[in-house]
Amino acid sequence: MHDRSHTPAGTGAVKDPVCGMSVVPDKATPQFAHCDHTYHFCSEHCRDRFAADPASFLGGPSATPAPHGAQYTCPMHPEVVRDAPGTCPICGMALEPTMPEAAEAADPELAAMSRRLWVGVALALPLVVIAMRDLFLRPWAGAIAGAVWSWVEFALATPIVVWCGASFFARAWQSLVTRNLNMYTLIALGVGAAYIYSLAALFFPGAFPATFRAHGATVAVYFEAAGVIVVLVLLGDVLQLRARRSTSAAIRALLDLAPPVAHRIGAGGAESDVPLNDVHAGDRLRVRPGEKIPVDGRVTDGGGSVDESMVTGESLPVAKTVGDALIGGTLNGRGSLVMRAERVGADTLLARIVAQVAAAQRTRAPIQSLADRVAAWFVPAVVVAAIVTFVAWLFLGPAPQFVHALVNAIAVLIIACPCALGLATPMSIMVAMGKGAQAGVLFRDAAAVETLRSVDTLLVDKTGTLTEGRPRVTAVEPAGGFTEASLLALAAGLERASEHPLAAAVVGAAHERGIAYDDATEFEALVGQGVVGTLGGRRAGLGNDKLAAALNVDIGVAAARAGSLRNSGATVMFAFADGALAGLLAVADPIKPTTREALAGLRADGLRTVMVSGDNETTARAVASGLGIDEVIAGVSPEGKAGIVRQLQAQGRRVAMAGDGINDAPALAAAEVGIAMGTGTDIAMETAHVTLVKGDLRAILRARRLSRATLKNIRGNLFLAFIYNTLGIPVAAGALFPFFGVLLSPMIAAAAMSLSSISVVGNALRLRRAVL
Repeated sequence: MHDRSHTPAGTGAVKDPVCGMSVVPDKATPQFAHCDHTYHFCSEHCRDRFAADPASFLGGPSATPAPHGAQYTCPMHPEVVRDAPGTCPICGMALEPTMPEAAEAADPELAAMSRRLWVGVALALPLVVIAMRDLFLRPWAGAIAGAVWSWVEFALATPIVVWCGASFFARAWQSLVTRNLNMYTLIALGVGAAYIYSLAALFFPGAFPATFRAHGATVAVYFEAAGVIVVLVLLGDVLQLRARRSTSAAIRALLDLAPPVAHRIGAGGAESDVPLNDVHAGDRLRVRPGEKIPVDGRVTDGGGSVDESMVTGESLPVAKTVGDALIGGTLNGRGSLVMRAERVGADTLLARIVAQVAAAQRTRAPIQSLADRVAAWFVPAVVVAAIVTFVAWLFLGPAPQFVHALVNAIAVLIIACPCALGLATPMSIMVAMGKGAQAGVLFRDAAAVETLRSVDTLLVDKTGTLTEGRPRVTAVEPAGGFTEASLLALAAGLERASEHPLAAAVVGAAHERGIAYDDATEFEALVGQGVVGTLGGRRAGLGNDKLAAALNVDIGVAAARAGSLRNSGATVMFAFADGALAGLLAVADPIKPTTREALAGLRADGLRTVMVSGDNETTARAVASGLGIDEVIAGVSPEGKAGIVRQLQAQGRRVAMAGDGINDAPALAAAEVGIAMGTGTDIAMETAHVTLVKGDLRAILRARRLSRATLKNIRGNLFLAFIYNTLGIPVAAGALFPFFGVLLSPMIAAAAMSLSSISVVGNALRLRRAVL
């Protein structure tokens, strides 16, 4: 486990404040990426785990849920992870589940806090009335001695402070033990000072000088201030807990998309309803009109029109027929269909989206570093400010000096609680991640949300990004005595063993036309040229101009025809048999229907768009010309794409790279923001910072709007937090008293402190209504 203390060697046994285990000083303590604190470990095993994967060990974005149940983390300090509810050992805030449940479950922390609040309210109301007895109890207040009233206030305030406020004092004590001073440190100091002073005044009034006595009789007590402050802080915490639960509403909405049961078709054709957890890959499931798709799979019978907007952000229903893929959680609008389950449980797209969003919500945005630096010094600075306030009023203030000094020092401690400052960024990020998921945009971490808005150059791969990524044979032109069928059979026989994307198109064309072919022997793939092999005793080849040159084959007039096809955006392959030209095949990858609209929108948004492709210059420029892309870099290797990213960065450009394949992964990792198509390869999505679920470039515009809205929201939160403390602390210290005779009551300070945190959370929730 870990702690944040710097334990010198040889100091003896030390307890870890997070797990409570004995700490062994580490010989070469690693640093955690999100903070400047040194970590020590309770065992060699824990240290080795940390060294292997710090984020996973401390519960960062790569952490996997504990197998034995739910885990809980702090919204302000995601490195803190526990297996049970509780409080954060750093800031004292209530921990919340790392993965919200589909149905909003009971919150024990909220329930306990609510009980204490209502008991506190019941006791605080008469306490306030008694404290203001001259106003409310005028007819008979004077008939009872002031000392009696003080004992009544003591009886009412003590349960509030001791029981209702117990958690505040426990968190404050923990903050002192771990040397992580936080808002509860200030609350405990303020409430404790008012309550202890009042106890001393009640039990030992003779120890106070005459100037402390009201009308020369009793010493003034502040039980009502201590009690009401506790109640107001409880109220703020309850409202804040409720608001924080709303930030997970997007994840719960995603979880609710999956239906609770599926209609499974048995071996004999009989249907039965089974819980979703009992569905296995390979099961046949029926989906009726108006029902949700239970898991990921493919249509095997029937068809329908499926609304995928809740997962992919696609606004229009998508027609599904036999062989089409289905996404779990989407809605079958019309038509009954039978599907075969392919991915179930945690492997479904919906489950992966939820897991990624939940992990991303717990990451830190770079802008939060400002708040972290301020917060590190804030609480000690506030304590110093309270001491200065006390001393100033004690020596410079009007009589009774000590009372004024105490009340104003307490007001400074209470009003300056840094909770709003700590919540400013995490709350906005949590809401933004959920909002993005509902729009078909998955951010890997908070840094991507912050960075995307400032990108000025977008590199886009061609195949699978601008195009559908499913090439089709568009021309088969035989030569040298070959027919279309024999040419296609030769090409398919060669490509059968190839893993190139174009190979699947050639083999698929042969299957569609019912053409039989033999697999090639002595197969060899020549990088950058094509493939060669032996078919029916003939030495054959299929590839580009470079392969023709390598085989010393004269392609003659076919070269002109190839140029014409390339000018239309097709990729051309020459076929050879026994050293002679057998014909050519053209393969084209259709442009996605949404690509033109997306590129136009990105240009209007101020992005410089560059197409980077491994295809030849002619084909790449033909595609780019049809899409209005002015800059084209063709014939680029995977390493070359990453090099182009670095070149643009060296020119001062902020670069995003959009791609879908393994060959795009180096460039996706090198860019400030890597954007992967959700329809592409797993390695691209694992490398990228942003995933577009539907593979639609229009989602980049939605993501940029969300990025801008989120940063604007975070700045608004930080402004609220900073301006609140900038204005609140001087007022609480009594800065207005010399000019207007105004002093801030500690009770008003407590109410203002609670409202500041609630205002920050409320402002963050406004992101849910952002128009993307």
